[in-house]
Amino acid sequence: MALNQPETISPCPFSKGYRIPVEQAWSLLKVFFIYRFIISSLFVILLYSNFDLSLLKNHDTRLFFFSSQSYLSFSILSGIFTFKRLFGYTSQAQVAIFSDIIFITLLMHASGGINSGIGILLVISIASSGLLIGGHCALLFAALASLAIITQQIYTHQSSSVDVTSFTYAGMLGAAFFTIAFLSFILAKRSEESEVLASQHQQTISNLEELNQYIIQHLQSGIIICSTDQQIKMCNEASLSTLCSEAYESENLKKLSDVSPQLSHHFQQWVEDNNQNVALITPPKQSQVHCRFSLLKTRLETFHMIILEDISLYNQRLQQNKLASLGCLTASIAHEIRNPLGAISHAGQLLSEAPELTTQDHRLTEIIQSHCQRVNKIIEDILQLSRREPSKRKRIELNQWVKAYLQIFIQTSDCDLTRFKIKSKTDNLWVHVDIGHLKQILDNLCFNALKYGNSSHKSIILELDNSENSPCIRVIDNAAEIPPEIANRLFEPFFTTSPTGTGLGLYISKELAELNQAKLSYAMTDNNKSCFTLYLPSVDNSKIEI
Repeated sequence: MALNQPETISPCPFSKGYRIPVEQAWSLLKVFFIYRFIISSLFVILLYSNFDLSLLKNHDTRLFFFSSQSYLSFSILSGIFTFKRLFGYTSQAQVAIFSDIIFITLLMHASGGINSGIGILLVISIASSGLLIGGHCALLFAALASLAIITQQIYTHQSSSVDVTSFTYAGMLGAAFFTIAFLSFILAKRSEESEVLASQHQQTISNLEELNQYIIQHLQSGIIICSTDQQIKMCNEASLSTLCSEAYESENLKKLSDVSPQLSHHFQQWVEDNNQNVALITPPKQSQVHCRFSLLKTRLETFHMIILEDISLYNQRLQQNKLASLGCLTASIAHEIRNPLGAISHAGQLLSEAPELTTQDHRLTEIIQSHCQRVNKIIEDILQLSRREPSKRKRIELNQWVKAYLQIFIQTSDCDLTRFKIKSKTDNLWVHVDIGHLKQILDNLCFNALKYGNSSHKSIILELDNSENSPCIRVIDNAAEIPPEIANRLFEPFFTTSPTGTGLGLYISKELAELNQAKLSYAMTDNNKSCFTLYLPSVDNSKIEI
């Protein structure tokens, strides 16, 4: 989630890098209006009070009257524009500074010139230009103010005699304008650099926050962050899908009780007794979930973190470790069996070539060869399990891949094209899977469908769909319903009901599926057809295992 950045504007056309937050800029302009209103009001009050204007040297009452009245009227008008934002900020700020230079210069001239001291008010206006507009524009307004002072002084010198020192005072005042403008320019440059640095830091924080959110949301383990009163602050998709499928669809999850009442109960027990930091819960229609509670302390507040892990996944990893150890052992045994098996097979072949063998003896040698081949197939399957390499998953579009696979399978299996039919229910099924493993799984399922699926008259259907937020492949044949006691053992190693089978085909397929974060299951369809379903990981829902 990106950080909210305030909207900014660049008021100076010559310094695009200098930017001010919009709300801050309008607030400064309102403060400057209040100052101008007070100053212009004081000039008008001075005009209508009993103050003797003759105290101002060489004063021009008519010009003073016109300038003060105009200054006040223009200030009020600009204040209305400022508070109602009838025009853009940049134009209003520039007009306000420029009008100050004109009116204060006229008032200064009407009050006797530079010696009246009114010109010092331009210092505040020039300093304000550095805040309101900034950049090179502050130097421009300083130049305009200096030019106005010097022009007024030259005009006064031409129309009446003035002290020569007044020019020195005008020059010093102009120098003060440029000094203030230059300082404003330096501060503006530093503000630009600070703004760029702050923007870079803000972008870095935003990127890190998005990266953290992505990692947390794609973890295989569920994570919930909550407060002591069980208010949910954050949770990832895995936590909701692990606890309850109905809660996963809801968008109004505010408390732990909304996700799982059992989890809420165990959390409250842990808050009361911190030693009970582990719990097992059983969500509806889900396997058992292992919960671990821990404190998550921050500088300002203390939160609570709940880590959820599906027990079936834990048992799966444990089973994989056991099978890995067993695979090494069985691979060694298989090598030792293969040598004498080869000798038996070779001796049987030689024996079958003997001319004096009877028909009954030839039948016995055929039995020897048949069983040697069967045992050799079992050994090859065991060695294949022991040599299994990690999956090398790729991004593929399932509809296109299955069509290409089926063409190759029909050619290699030497079966009729009408024996298989592809039925696609969803387009653009992108999955993340090892292509070699997927081919091996489908090879086994399709060969089993040809062998046991009673497919001589009806086609075997490969159905592509998106079920439970996961792309899936269903291999549907016409086999009779499998009894529950046999269906529960279909994926066990060495379990088979066929006299010629090894009992390792479905077991290897299931192992390859789990290696790719996929799931292979069996069920009967609504119209009493045998169906093996392979749920594959979607590209968008790939999880990071921890």
